Amino acid sequence: MSDGPVGALPAAAPEAALLRVLVVDDEALARARLAQLVAEGQPPAQVVAEAAGAAAAEAQLRRLGEGGVDVVLLDIGMPGPSGLALAATLKSLPRPPAVVFVSAHAQYALQAFELQALDYLTKPVRRERLQQALERVQRWLQAQAAAMAPAVAAPAATPVLVLEERGRVLRLPHDEIVSLRAEHKAVLVRTTAQQVTVDESLNDLEHRLGSGFVRIHRNALVARHAIRALELRPGLGGEPGGGGDGWAVLVRAGSGEAGEWLAVSRRQVATVKALLGSGPG
Repeated sequence: MSDGPVGALPAAAPEAALLRVLVVDDEALARARLAQLVAEGQPPAQVVAEAAGAAAAEAQLRRLGEGGVDVVLLDIGMPGPSGLALAATLKSLPRPPAVVFVSAHAQYALQAFELQALDYLTKPVRRERLQQALERVQRWLQAQAAAMAPAVAAPAATPVLVLEERGRVLRLPHDEIVSLRAEHKAVLVRTTAQQVTVDESLNDLEHRLGSGFVRIHRNALVARHAIRALELRPGLGGEPGGGGDGWAVLVRAGSGEAGEWLAVSRRQVATVKALLGSGPG
């Protein structure tokens, strides 16, 4: 059997609801531990193949056929092509399996998520973290199946902003982000559930977020969906050093909260008014 790149795979008959797992790791003990955790945990899953490297993993995928593997538990540092390289190859398949990286090193997490990995586990893998990852895979497979149903239109993928904060990687859906404010060479990102501080440029974040967000001030971006009101507010002069009254927007994460007033610069007032349907003024 050739060890060349994965090509078009033969069709396979549908299987039962068990998650079919391919474990790829150059260490036999690591593969055995993962196989044991998969067999003993939830949701129901079965290791259908193992591989000690990228070439062997591609051979196993060809052997099992299209749809024969639901998820690849993939190490990164291996002899030959790395796990990151293999994940990039898998993306070109007609029906790529989900990828969950399993690594002793956390520094590759950002690259992993850029390759659309569903999760990133650090060794030694805890049973509950593996269970969370497999549950995420199960939901992803259900969404894929629903998108392929003839009578159901495929839902648009929710855009996600990937950030790194103090050594952890965060995936923040755009529709959960409320505002971003630059403060002291950092950016405070407020979502419907939390606030995180990241060492990023507000200009770069604005470019990555796109048209769903509007610059209201040189130091602030807000989500269009979160803007609730525009008013003249005392003590919120929209320009640096400007006291007295100033324009501000009320941004709100949900209907049950009071919200937060953020200053709007004079040059952006017309833009915000137009967004609220008031027209320029």
